[in-house]
Amino acid sequence: MTTRAKVAVLRTQPETVLQDYERLLELAEVRQALDSKATTILKDNISWHYPMPSANTTPWQLEGTILALRKAGFTDLSCVQNKTVVINAFKGEDLNHYVPIFRHYNIPVLYNFKVEDMTWVPYEPKAEMLILDRIMPHSIRVPDYFFGKNIVHLPTCKCHIYTVTTGAMKNAFGGLLSTHRHYTHTWIHETLVDLLAIQKEIHPGIFAVMDGTTAGNGPGPRTMKPEVKNVILASADQVAIDAVAAKLMGFDPLAIDYIRLAHERGLGVGDVREIELVGDDVSGENWGFEVGWSFHRFLAWMGWYGPTRFLQKLVFRTPLVIIPILVSEINHDYIHWPLKERHIYERWRRETPWGQLFQRYEQAGHLGS
Repeated sequence: MTTRAKVAVLRTQPETVLQDYERLLELAEVRQALDSKATTILKDNISWHYPMPSANTTPWQLEGTILALRKAGFTDLSCVQNKTVVINAFKGEDLNHYVPIFRHYNIPVLYNFKVEDMTWVPYEPKAEMLILDRIMPHSIRVPDYFFGKNIVHLPTCKCHIYTVTTGAMKNAFGGLLSTHRHYTHTWIHETLVDLLAIQKEIHPGIFAVMDGTTAGNGPGPRTMKPEVKNVILASADQVAIDAVAAKLMGFDPLAIDYIRLAHERGLGVGDVREIELVGDDVSGENWGFEVGWSFHRFLAWMGWYGPTRFLQKLVFRTPLVIIPILVSEINHDYIHWPLKERHIYERWRRETPWGQLFQRYEQAGHLGS
């Protein structure tokens, strides 16, 4: 029988969120999950450089995790950012108000795309790979900085057009794979399982802290309908926390391939009946989320899974890749954001308690002392 996992879930509110994150990490037994002698990498999640509610690590999630880790004895902290072909990491950490937090708590920030910060080195996994060794050009490469360090993932609770839901397991995608990672999209579920196996080999400790204060319903990870849910989650089991989040959102976790495959390979627990929930009782919740359809999801289906899939190598592994990159950038940054999502953000910022807390971060930079 699969080892029983533990996931901590708490209901929270802006007035107590930093203290709640501290209690959350204690309930999820962070001290047992991480190596106290190792540096701990904070891996935040910037799905869109614009501050779309539910798309990105929240500033209170980042600050609360820093405070909780330090109280638990993990004082050697750093943050690693990554970029994609359509996301600007510098713009993202600025617009989402991470920069003042990094400065206030003296957290060094490194970038896996800067040669002065880290080098991508070949890696031969001990675990049998499902797909990654067959689709990456030349060899699997990972940042040398990651070896021997704990990692704490900071995803949000949201849907995703490729993977139904996205969370702790998907958060490793940007950090551990280079900008060639779009090669893997047709086999994204298998890729996430392979990446979790690699993480277990190179990190002495892995932990995830997920923010669902505002969760993302719809064709994520960017163009979503944000819904206030007031929950936060944490676990040392990356599969289990994603399974619990999927169940909250209204999905059957084992019907999602990346969760099922990881569960079957013993990399974590994806069956919620075998997961111990601690903290507040959310066992009866079902948010009724649906991924739905969007223009971007239709194009992605055409490129990675549909009848034009045979053109992948021509379009995505040659200079022609600039075409889908431009289409995505124009669709998201020059159509969706100014015409729709910016107005959703502004209404959330003005009318919800979490949006008002976001304003406080914009003005003060941090909440802690």
